[in-house]
Amino acid sequence: MTLSSAELLDALRWRYATKQFDPSRRIPADTWVALEQALVLTPSSYGLQPWKFLVIEDPALRAELRPHSWNQSQITDASHLVVFLARRTIELGDLTRLIEATSSARGVPAEQLEGYRQLMQKDLVDGPRSAAIASWASNQVYIALGNFMTAAALLQVDTCPIEGFSPPDYDRLLGLEGSPYRSAVVCVAGYRDPADKYADLAKVRYPLDAVIEDR
Repeated sequence: MTLSSAELLDALRWRYATKQFDPSRRIPADTWVALEQALVLTPSSYGLQPWKFLVIEDPALRAELRPHSWNQSQITDASHLVVFLARRTIELGDLTRLIEATSSARGVPAEQLEGYRQLMQKDLVDGPRSAAIASWASNQVYIALGNFMTAAALLQVDTCPIEGFSPPDYDRLLGLEGSPYRSAVVCVAGYRDPADKYADLAKVRYPLDAVIEDR
């Protein structure tokens, strides 16, 4: 089934950063499976997928995280809470993992992918960009965040991206200290409370000709 241009734009106009969720409404299981697959299917540089996504379901843990999230009610009220994790470093083992996965998925001998592995190593492991991997990995995670929110909007699921949180406290509470991953951004998903005043506010966007330039 092909989505029309109008349907796509309607979904994007419908979505907003939901401030007040209905805590009684849960995302149906089949819808959530699709949203998880949207995360899995997110593109990334080199296809390295330098991320992990923690779905926090435990109400007690969510209550612990809330004070470290500027006490935002979405943390405990939304149906689902996802913590987007980024790799702290890219190592040779990460390259090997991708090469092996590619070899298996495409039926290509790993030896034929050696040039690609060397290209990644030269750029991300041995090259100057290795010093900026934290920033690079965060950029990749934000691609996943955007993909997730757009997919949610198409399924009429509300979301709110949250940068107002304390990554060190999240890392501590989630047992990430000393692990290969760190908390990068948070997103909640569920269904808006009818009383959320932000739902009906006009979107504030600069006109197309102010942000898109043809050359």
